[in-house]
Amino acid sequence: MKIGEMHRQVGILASAQGLFQTVSVMVMTIGGLAGAQVSDNPLLATLPIASMFLGTALCMFPASWVMARVGRRNGFLLGAGLGMIGGLTAAMGIWVSKLALLATGTFFIGAYQAFAQFYRFAASELANPAFRPKAIALVLTGGIVAALLGPELTRLGAQLPGPGYFAAFALLAAIALLAFIVLLYLKMPKSELTATRQESARPWHVIVLQPRYLVALIGATTGYGVMILAMTATPLAMIEHHHSFASAAGVIQLHVLAMFLPSFITGSLIARFGSLRLMMAGIVLLALHVACTATGTGLTSFASALVLLGVGWNFLFIGGTSLLTTTYSPAEQSRAQATNDLVIFIVGLACSFGAGGLLSLLGWQKMNGLLLPWLALTGIFILCYWLKAGKQ
Repeated sequence: MKIGEMHRQVGILASAQGLFQTVSVMVMTIGGLAGAQVSDNPLLATLPIASMFLGTALCMFPASWVMARVGRRNGFLLGAGLGMIGGLTAAMGIWVSKLALLATGTFFIGAYQAFAQFYRFAASELANPAFRPKAIALVLTGGIVAALLGPELTRLGAQLPGPGYFAAFALLAAIALLAFIVLLYLKMPKSELTATRQESARPWHVIVLQPRYLVALIGATTGYGVMILAMTATPLAMIEHHHSFASAAGVIQLHVLAMFLPSFITGSLIARFGSLRLMMAGIVLLALHVACTATGTGLTSFASALVLLGVGWNFLFIGGTSLLTTTYSPAEQSRAQATNDLVIFIVGLACSFGAGGLLSLLGWQKMNGLLLPWLALTGIFILCYWLKAGKQ
């Protein structure tokens, strides 16, 4: 693929990523509040968010299987279609005030998310080796659109006629439709399927048990799990501490900007310092997030903590993804990528579902304090591999 066309396709994937992340941010912003609206049990408030992650976890391998047979583009189009169905179903759940129907809708949105998680891998497949880390990072810059658009659309949805959050989920379906249209212009390399079929692949356990693969997996999983737990709980915690919905949406907006703005330089940082250094920096930033939550429950404390959370996630997640792409051949990519993201989203499911209960039982500060041992163990694991295998 020529350089100009390669950049164009990465741009299309970044646009699709931005639209998908807008959908995800909207669910993360209003999912817990919508769940609390239609359920009297505070422990079930985050069920719509957990259902989204359940949909992602259960559909990860099927999504990979579908794309291995019909290609990335067709799989991505199917995913966007599921997003449209999910948005409309969730809106109906709000309309009739049924938590089960709302959660069913977010489950379909989770299926959309399962397909969309492969956008960054698709970028790595169409990019040449020198451009690969930057291509992965640039696709994730699409999340900047989500940071700007997602909270604004939730605010707009709250002002439109209809039951609370109904319009927001209807707008979500429209965004998935727009993503479908954008993905119609995606062109993957013609050799995508034939190359993977012709090469021999190692057994699954051999791929997954590589120390480098495990470091990449554990790093990305920690970054994602910590981020999801804190992000899911944030709107509920802020409302509990008498902040307005607009303030909560604004903090989520800052957080998502912090997640994706660094992506403009993350690829260059990986090229200069290596994936492992960047992942260790992510661990430090996430620990600083925890320290910041201990300063209080004012707006500044929430905003500062969520900014640190976003940048820490960026470094751990992109660093882990970049490292992961060096652990498998084209013939092995389907199983290697799906296994990685399946584990990530199982952890995300547990964290999103547990966020409401942990927040209710422990409060904002103690809940975040529980993250420190997890971060310490991950940091030790990365450091041990670094010292044993040599600096990357």
